[in-house]
This record gives sequence, C-alpha cells and structure tokens, in this order.
Amino acid sequence: MSLKDELNSIKQEISNEEKLLEQAFHIEKFFKKNKKTIIAAAIVLIGAFAGFKIYNYIEYSKLKKANSALLALEKNPNNSAALNSLKDSNPKLYALYKYSFAVNSENKKEINSLSANDTFLKDVIAYHKGVAAKKPTNSEYYKNLVILEKAYLLLKEGKKAKAKNILATIPQNSAVAGVARLLQHYTIK
Repeated sequence: MSLKDELNSIKQEISNEEKLLEQAFHIEKFFKKNKKTIIAAAIVLIGAFAGFKIYNYIEYSKLKKANSALLALEKNPNNSAALNSLKDSNPKLYALYKYSFAVNSENKKEINSLSANDTFLKDVIAYHKGVAAKKPTNSEYYKNLVILEKAYLLLKEGKKAKAKNILATIPQNSAVAGVARLLQHYTIK
C-alpha cells in the first residue's frame, strides 16, 4: 500500500470518528433539552407495566378464590362460607352455580327465584322457568328445543296436525332433528 492510500484511510477513519462524536453531541444535546419529558415517559411506562402486573395478579387471585370456593361447593353444597366467597369473588359464576344447582335439584321454587344480569343466563333461566311451568317460552339459545317441547305438549293434547307442522320448522342440521323425526313419526296414524 502506498503512502497516499494510507493517508486516505487515516482521513476516512478520522472522518468516521468525527461523525460519531458529532452524533454523540447531538444525542447529549437532545437528552438535555428533553430530559424531563424522557424521564416522565419512562416513569409512565414503568407505572403502566406495574399497574398491568398488579391488575393481573388481583384478577388471578379472584379467579383462584372463586375456583376453590366452587370446588368446596361441589363437595358440600351447603357450605355457606364457600357460597359467600364465590358470590364476592365472581358474581357471574355464582349466578351460574345457583342456576345449575336449582335445575339439577329440579326445585321449581328456586328456579323461579333466579335472576341474572348476563343475557345468556337470563335466556336460559327463562327457558327453565317455562319448562318448570310446562309452558315453553321463547329462547334464543334453546329455540329448537322449545319448538320440540311445544310439539310434544300438542301431541299430549291430541293435536297431531299442529304438532307435525311445528316439528317441520326444525332444521335438519339441528341437534334435536332426530327427536323431531321420531315425534313426526309418532303423528302418523
């Protein structure tokens, strides 16, 4: 390598170091100018992260408490402490438990006393209240089952033609289509 090439290489290295030093000065100047904003943003980010972790921990604790209360209620349905714990830690699960317990025990009085804020649970409770009263009510989630029950009640009353027409409205891909076909077969004279 010639002397001229070595000088050019040294100039290039010095030029690169000057640029690096210049960028460092710009960064230092930017940091000094926006020091408070950068620190505030860092504090907000750290606070948000900590808040998120704390929130997740609290939710996990509630979930764990509700699960242990539900397991205790499975072992002993008369455990009032577990029932109160479930009610406090997870009101939706409490309402679902009360509904499940009332339906499984076939307690008409308890079914009629049920209420819920959740639209799904409201619909299911209304459906079971109708079943308990032997008056099927409209249900968004049990629509085809309600049709089947209406047809069954009509068959018990001897109104086979009406029952057959109602059963024809149940789609073939419904879970109760097989039962509907059996009831339609029952309507044949």
